[in-house]
Amino acid sequence: MRFLPTEAAARLGEAREGFSRAALSAVYGPAAVHAADRGDYRSLLARCGDDRLGVWTRLFVIGVPVGRDAAAAAFAPLGIEEALGCGLLEPVGDEVAAGWGAQFEGDRILFSDQLPNTTGGRHREHVLGVGGASKLLLDLALHDGAATALDIGTGCGVQALALPAASVTATDLSERALAFAALNADVNGVDLELLQGDLLEPVAGRRFDLVVANPPFVVAAPGSGWTYRDGGREADGIAAELAAASTSLLNPGGTMQFLANWLHVAGRDWSERVAAWFPETEARVWAVEREVLDPLDYVRTWQRDSGESHDAEQAARWLDWFEANGVEGVGFGFIVIRRIDGPTEIVCEAVRHAVETPWRDRVGDWFAMRERDLEPETLWQAKLTVAAGVALQQVAAPSAEGWDVDRQWLQQANGMRYAEEVDPLIVGFLGGCNGQAEVRLQVRLLADGYGAEPAMLYAQLYPVIRRLIERGFLTLA
Repeated sequence: MRFLPTEAAARLGEAREGFSRAALSAVYGPAAVHAADRGDYRSLLARCGDDRLGVWTRLFVIGVPVGRDAAAAAFAPLGIEEALGCGLLEPVGDEVAAGWGAQFEGDRILFSDQLPNTTGGRHREHVLGVGGASKLLLDLALHDGAATALDIGTGCGVQALALPAASVTATDLSERALAFAALNADVNGVDLELLQGDLLEPVAGRRFDLVVANPPFVVAAPGSGWTYRDGGREADGIAAELAAASTSLLNPGGTMQFLANWLHVAGRDWSERVAAWFPETEARVWAVEREVLDPLDYVRTWQRDSGESHDAEQAARWLDWFEANGVEGVGFGFIVIRRIDGPTEIVCEAVRHAVETPWRDRVGDWFAMRERDLEPETLWQAKLTVAAGVALQQVAAPSAEGWDVDRQWLQQANGMRYAEEVDPLIVGFLGGCNGQAEVRLQVRLLADGYGAEPAMLYAQLYPVIRRLIERGFLTLA
């Protein structure tokens, strides 16, 4: 299935030239564009004419019809009948309206079923455009060192078009999604290998340097059938399936990154469930939970997404399923896996606060640190420095002698922006982390002050020092 032949899609790309976010700001002003982002189109409505930019803006930003003759001029060299015939435009009396949505992503334009100024899925084969989840994955995806890349569940091609690898393969179960991905590749002048099939089936036996996926991860929707949203597996099975197959999809040193939902089940920590998904060897895993919703909020969120908020019976069935399975919440986040030699290493953590973006830099830092030698013998001779942007915060109460410190913690201004509570012993150790003295000298000085054996004190300090290095509070000089 193709919406337009490659040659016609190239002409659509030619017609689109000059329609960009930068052009909107330059012609109509940043304030008008910012207002439109918030759903206030008054300035754009007042200023958009029948010129090419005005027509494209009215159709694909504001979402209002335009005159047929103006559209014909604005879409040349693509013919108006071609635009109507493929579904890009729809007739509305003597005017035409957008049949598809068009969104900006960097310098690219992406067509999809995501019409402007609308919400909710319009049909069961609805193909999403650029949303919050896809933006997170765009921010996460690593941009170096990959010759071959795979995008699983590509949709309209959001991720695939942005991957920097020399060879990019994209898969989807939906024929309509692949048609949009093909169109967007042609319009933006990008070569993609497009394969149809369920999840991993189209690339069985193949390996890649980088794999990304924004799969249909919604958990246990009774009466499912929204292809873009429901993965056809029970519960969080689609994430478990991707995790289990991760190392078999990757070349040595390759990385897989995907978004997921996972269940919070009564009596079991979510991290235990997620950690159980992975192979026992060859995987280094970072699973980050960004938010968790209770079952009712989760059901209502996805019913609004598909335009089914009116379906109380569906909501009841969905909530009954959660209750019967002991589900107390549903987490959302991302999982990053790197194929390594040796036993699998897994870190699961909840990160609900804002971090310094792009996330790909945080991912790069995380893996780089875990490739360092941080064994006790190495750190014993290391010289450490408190990282830039780290501050010691304290809460103290007045007392007869002055101030009694109740608690104190380290706070990062940059990177992951972690906060880490520390005790007076660690504060004393950090005071000597200036990049000049080796850890063994600092420990001996502290041991003298506390009347302790240096070896015993280092055994107590080592796991804390290592954690502070891994989390970016300390750097190796």
